[in-house]
Amino acid sequence: MKNIQEIITILDKKYPDADIALDFKDVFQLLVVVILSAQCTDKQVNKISPELFRSFPAIKDFAECEPDELEKFIHSTGFYKNKAKNIKAAAQMILSEFGGKVPDNMKDLLKLPGIARKSANVILSSGYGNNEGIVVDTHVIRLSGLLGLVPKKLSKNKDAVKIEENLIKIVPKMYWGKFSHLLIHHGRNICIARRPKCDICPLNHICPSAFYWK
Repeated sequence: MKNIQEIITILDKKYPDADIALDFKDVFQLLVVVILSAQCTDKQVNKISPELFRSFPAIKDFAECEPDELEKFIHSTGFYKNKAKNIKAAAQMILSEFGGKVPDNMKDLLKLPGIARKSANVILSSGYGNNEGIVVDTHVIRLSGLLGLVPKKLSKNKDAVKIEENLIKIVPKMYWGKFSHLLIHHGRNICIARRPKCDICPLNHICPSAFYWK
């Protein structure tokens, strides 16, 4: 797509420090906060994670804890029972099947409880600097449709898998890791779902959806 490089260049200039918003100190902590971030804001996860990791400093601590003990720390992130179950089970599998190391490839990451492709992409990119795909969250789904990067039907149906397949074809691989961060930052700051600020958007001259908001 002829506009993709221009979009990346403009957004990279606008958000030069665009990166993952979750706080973590190692790849296992990243895995935990990624699981907790499902249906929860990054801000809330960052709020509760310091105390969580002080109480459970190692993978073994998560693997051996009682679920209800873990639930007390993550209750405010929502769906806490299922998240606690997945985190404990993932920790156990990492210890028993992967030598205590979070897998560094898509195939093995997808074996872990609570980890789907989006989460695996986040872990690979932000944890290992390895980009096997593009993270597709709600901002990426919405903005990809508005910018005309994917067919409107895919964006409307929120088909994350097919949207990723489409984006991989047009986004240069060197940008796979940062591309989602750029769209996420833009979606939070200017292309806001409720009322996009098209008048100050640096992409308004090439965005096919911009005129709807003028």
